[in-house]
Amino acid sequence: QAQLVESGGGLVQAGGSLRLSCAASGSTFSTSPMGWFRQAPGNQRELVAGIGSGSITDYADSVKGRFTISRDSAKNTVYLQMNSLKPEDTAVYYCNVGVFVGGRYRPYPYWGQGTQVTVSS
Repeated sequence: QAQLVESGGGLVQAGGSLRLSCAASGSTFSTSPMGWFRQAPGNQRELVAGIGSGSITDYADSVKGRFTISRDSAKNTVYLQMNSLKPEDTAVYYCNVGVFVGGRYRPYPYWGQGTQVTVSS
């Protein structure tokens, strides 16, 4: 069974940066699309970014140009580099395994425990 462990969250001031990591174990994820979602209090969980085994990526409009998703297939790890952070980026960030459909990332029901990101103004 898939196990996803996120790390790297924390408290940062607006304009700052954080890098999230997600280590996958329990299955072969070296070629599986993976993604990051986030959920703020009172909001639905939303896609932040997804990445396929090649160069395909999918980003939410709200993070384009600020966030970058990448992966190290040898380490079964996916990263989310977050720059120019805003208070509205505050949320619990979750790692996920999924699939690309029509160029858009869609999640499978495999989730990590989440890591809190808080951006102060």
